[in-house]
Amino acid sequence: MVKTRTLRAIDDRTQSILWYENSPLAVSVESSDGTITTKHGRFVGGRSDGVEIVRIDTGAIVMDVLPTRGMAIWKIDSRDTRYGWDSPVDGPVHPSLVPTFDPSGLGWLEGFDELLTRCGLNSNGAPEHDDTGKLVYPLHGRVGNLPADGLVIEYDEVAGRLELIGEIRESRLFFPNLRLVSRLRVHAGSAKVDILDDVTNDGSKPAAMQMLYHINVGSPVLEEGSRVVMPIDELAPKDQLSASEIDRWDEYDAPQSDYAERVYFAKLRSDDLDQTTVMLHNAAADRGLAVTSSTRTLPRFIVWKNTADVADGYVTGLEPATNYPNHHSFEAEQDRVLAIAPEQTICFRVSLEPLTDSEAVNEVRDRIDMITGADPPTIHDAPRPGWSPQA
Repeated sequence: MVKTRTLRAIDDRTQSILWYENSPLAVSVESSDGTITTKHGRFVGGRSDGVEIVRIDTGAIVMDVLPTRGMAIWKIDSRDTRYGWDSPVDGPVHPSLVPTFDPSGLGWLEGFDELLTRCGLNSNGAPEHDDTGKLVYPLHGRVGNLPADGLVIEYDEVAGRLELIGEIRESRLFFPNLRLVSRLRVHAGSAKVDILDDVTNDGSKPAAMQMLYHINVGSPVLEEGSRVVMPIDELAPKDQLSASEIDRWDEYDAPQSDYAERVYFAKLRSDDLDQTTVMLHNAAADRGLAVTSSTRTLPRFIVWKNTADVADGYVTGLEPATNYPNHHSFEAEQDRVLAIAPEQTICFRVSLEPLTDSEAVNEVRDRIDMITGADPPTIHDAPRPGWSPQA
C-alpha cells in the first residue's frame, strides 16, 4: 500500500508579499502635516510572483502601486473604504503571464484588476486586425504590462510631499520609441493622489500615440443607486445597447448576471485652467471618488458601466483620454491620434481624490456645478457620427 502525505496546502487565491527591510524605497518622511511612510516588496507565488509593490501611507490613505505593471495603482484604502474592485482575474498578474498579443487581441484582459491602469502608448482602444486577420493593435495597448525602471522616491519634508517616480519604455526595433516618466505625488495627511505623466518620443521620426487612464471602481462605492456626476458639454452612447439606457446613463444598478457593458462617450467642460472633475458617489452620497484631469491633453472622457454579477466583475470605469477607445484606424480618421515629434514631450495630469463623507461629496458636486455653468448639455439618444463606428 502506498502512503501519501500532504506537505503543503496552498490556496491559489492567497497572496503573499515579501517586504524588503533595507530598500531605499522604504522611507519615513515627517512634516508638520503628519508622516508619510513607504514600504517596498514583491509578491511571492502564483501568477503574482515577482510583481513589485510600493505601499505608501499618507496618514489619510494607504495606496498600493505596482511598478511591474506600468506604475498602476492597484488599490487605495481610506478610512476603511476600499477604492478598487474585485476582478475575476484576482491579480496582480505578472506581465509575463499576460498574452498581450494573443491572436484575438483580448489578452490584456487576463491581467486587468487595478484601480488605475494606463492604456497606450501607441494605441489605447479596441483590438484591430488587418485584412488578413493579423493583429495590428491589441486591446488597450502595451504600457499597462511594461515594467518601470529606475524607481526613485523624492520628498520634501517642509512641504510634506513625496513622489514615487518610475520610467517606462515602450519600444521595439523598427517601431516607435516612446518613454513615459510617471510621478505619483502625495502629501502628508491628504487623501489626494496626483498622477504626473510625461511621454517623450526618443525616436528619430514622428510617432503616433494615444493615452487613456482606465480608473475602475467597484463596491462599496459602486452599488445600487450610485451615480456619476460630470460637467458635460456633449455625451453620446457608444452603441445601440448603450443607447437603450441613455435616460439613466448616470445611474447604477445592483449586480446582475449576464449584464452586458454599456459605454458612453463625452466631451466635458473645464475651468479657466483647463481642469475638469468627474465624481462617482454611492447611493447615500456620503462616499465617492473624484477624478480631475486636464482637458488640454485629455480632451475626451468615457464612462464604462459593467454592473455584472460580483463574481464576473462588478465595476465602473471613469476614463479621461486623448480619444475614444475605438479602432486605431477609425480614431486616426477622426484626427484623434496624437502625432508626437522626435524629442517632443506631452504632459498628462490626473488626480484621484477619495471622498469619505457627505461634506466632501457636496464640495466636489459644487465644483462640478461651477464648471458646468448654466448652458444645458447636449445629450444624444443614439451613437454620434464621428464618435462611434456604429453610428
